[in-house]
Amino acid sequence: MANVQLKENLRNLRHRHNYTQQQISSRLNISRQAYSNYETGKRIPDIDILIRLADIYGLSLEQLIALPCSEDETVSEGAGPYFTGMLIENGDTIYLTKEEVSLLLHYRNASEDDRRLARKVLNLPDS
Repeated sequence: MANVQLKENLRNLRHRHNYTQQQISSRLNISRQAYSNYETGKRIPDIDILIRLADIYGLSLEQLIALPCSEDETVSEGAGPYFTGMLIENGDTIYLTKEEVSLLLHYRNASEDDRRLARKVLNLPDS
């Protein structure tokens, strides 16, 4: 199972630091395609690669894996870690489309004003 937050973080951090996939893969001593598979979620990096990636970006493993790292803000400390596809009320698994995952990730990275607006548009109570 792919870690959605990790793949988003890898892409966002690389863009934020103006690295190419080739530059990162060279630093990790792996092929560009292997690194691309991490960013697309086709493969999950092993612990050695995760440690080296965290070191490249000056983050802890938890920050790299679980906390949102946006292109304009390195780490949003108060936003994670996340539960994977489980409804807390009854323990049911929930399956999300790519669009739903994208909406959730954008919501998590949004400012509080933008979140408030989204809740208002969707007729959800303020939290």
